[in-house]
Amino acid sequence: MDKSVIGRILAPLALLLSPLAATSAQAQDIEGAFDRAFGTEVREPRDFTPAPSSQLEMVISQLAEGSQGRIGVAAIDLSTGQQISVNGDMRFPLASTSKIAIAAAYLEGVDQGRWSLTAEYPLLWPVRSEPLSTRAAPVRAGEYMPAHELIDIMITRSSNPATDALLAAMGGVEPVNDWMRRAGITEFSLDRDIATLVRDNREFDARTYIDPRDSATPEAMVQLLAGLYQGRWLSAQSRNIIIDAMERCRTGRSRIPARMPEGVTVAHKTGTLHRVASDIGILTGPDGRSIAVAIYVTGQPSPAERNGRIASIARALYDGYAREAARNYASGGGYTTANGGR
Repeated sequence: MDKSVIGRILAPLALLLSPLAATSAQAQDIEGAFDRAFGTEVREPRDFTPAPSSQLEMVISQLAEGSQGRIGVAAIDLSTGQQISVNGDMRFPLASTSKIAIAAAYLEGVDQGRWSLTAEYPLLWPVRSEPLSTRAAPVRAGEYMPAHELIDIMITRSSNPATDALLAAMGGVEPVNDWMRRAGITEFSLDRDIATLVRDNREFDARTYIDPRDSATPEAMVQLLAGLYQGRWLSAQSRNIIIDAMERCRTGRSRIPARMPEGVTVAHKTGTLHRVASDIGILTGPDGRSIAVAIYVTGQPSPAERNGRIASIARALYDGYAREAARNYASGGGYTTANGGR
């Protein structure tokens, strides 16, 4: 390859990687010790770098290189349908990103009249027990809260007791898996409540072990985000409850939102495990175009570097899709919005 071509590819990459030196104090988010869990199936991590279909995918492949742990990325421009996937078909621990699917499953029940937003359920607080000592971790009932508040703090603050309250109200994890299957999303499995995930954390190392339990592929999670945002499965009210809460998410400020340009709206949900960080969300630019992204990072030397990887990948995706939209506009195609308008 001509050296000038290599230089043009690597120059933007160097700029994207520069924020990875952020201090650990800046990188800490309030999600902290939430959702630590691994699994059982032992499989060597694949050395999988698909041939890039575009210069943007080449940049993302470089940012997602896996020498210090597996990284998976998927994204779709909701205006054009253009997709990018780097290890996007590999399973990663869901952590708290599962809470979007949990909210959607409950809200479908609300739309169908089976459940109510005003029904009150108790927060379920974990009771101390030894890791792996029982199939499910013991919990105790706490304060009762209406379902709409449980959904809100589950997404905005990543509350585990609120999440387990909604799972118990639905009868466990299977209604969530059933909803995802009916939505056509198959590479997803929710197997344990959050109390059990937290108690049994560090069972395996997600850098080198891939477990089908409580896991999904980045591509599946982008499919979930896109369908919810476009209103495929829920009523407008239920869809708006989820998106509004994601826009007010208080966790992971050093992840997807950290490097977004001014005027970009970020609706997202984080996940945090031992040596694992993730963030999934919708990026909506000032021109109305929206991009669904899912980024899962394992390993790396520190939380700051995991968060920095997510921030840099998210910014690269946004900038890359924006450049593509600008080229389309310059060639006479015009901008298209997430709703298909011009």
